[in-house]
Amino acid sequence: MAANNDEIFEELCKLLAPFNTDNIELKPETDISSDLNIDSVSVMDFVMEVEDKYDIDIPLNVLSETRTMNDLIGVVQGRISKG
Repeated sequence: MAANNDEIFEELCKLLAPFNTDNIELKPETDISSDLNIDSVSVMDFVMEVEDKYDIDIPLNVLSETRTMNDLIGVVQGRISKG
C-alpha cells in the first residue's frame, strides 16, 4: 500500500485528532508531544493507531527519535516500503 507524504500526513492528522484536544493546527513541523501537549501514554495510543492503520511496527528506539509530524511521516513511509 504505497502512499505519498501528503496522504500520510492527512491520515496522521485524522488519527491524531482525538488527541489534539486544543485543536492546534497541524503542520509537518509540529512537534507531536510538546506543541500538542500530549502525554506519553496518549502518544503511545496514537502510535498504536498509526501502526494498526498502516500494518507496520514502529520500534521504541525509532519512536524516541521521532518528534515532529514530518519525522513520523518519514518513519511510516520507511516502514511501509520495507513491507
